[in-house]
This record gives sequence, C-alpha cells and structure tokens, in this order.
Amino acid sequence: MEIKQCSTLQEARDEIDKVDSAIVGLIAKRNAYIKQIAHFKTSVEAIKADDRVADVIAHVRAEAISHDLSPNLINDLYVRMIDEMIESEISEFKNAQRY
Repeated sequence: MEIKQCSTLQEARDEIDKVDSAIVGLIAKRNAYIKQIAHFKTSVEAIKADDRVADVIAHVRAEAISHDLSPNLINDLYVRMIDEMIESEISEFKNAQRY
C-alpha cells in the first residue's frame, strides 16, 4: 500500500477525504453483492449464516493485523456493517418472495 507523503494539513485532509470516498464506494459495492446473494437463499435463517459471519470476521481480523490495524476496531466495524447488511438482505429476500 502506497501512502502519499503530504506537506500540509489540508493536503492530508484531502487525501483522507479521497480514502473515505473509496471506502464508502466499496461498502456500497459489497452491499450490492449482498442483495444479489439474497436471491440464492431459500430462507431467512439461511441469510443469517452464522458460520459465514464468523468466517468473514476471522478473515478481516487477520487482514487488519497484516495492515497493522487494530483487529478489535475492524471486528466492531464489520459486526455493525454485517448486521445492517443482513437486514438489507432479509428485506431483499422478502421482496423477491412476493414476485
């Protein structure tokens, strides 16, 4: 990962804004895939997929460590994000069942 060496506070803030935009874009992309997955599931219980959630959390914790980030921070972010995306997936699943 390449990090630009900034020479001013504003330049560093501008770079953070770029990173934040990229993060939001990637979260939106992840959510779009979650909505697609809803069409492959057969029940709300299948959507919850506790084993898959545990695998994802373990994976991102390891990724955090490899990037010298707090695995607890990443864990907390992902738990929150996954909880919200599961709700989104359940809504998508229920909407698909109506048609």
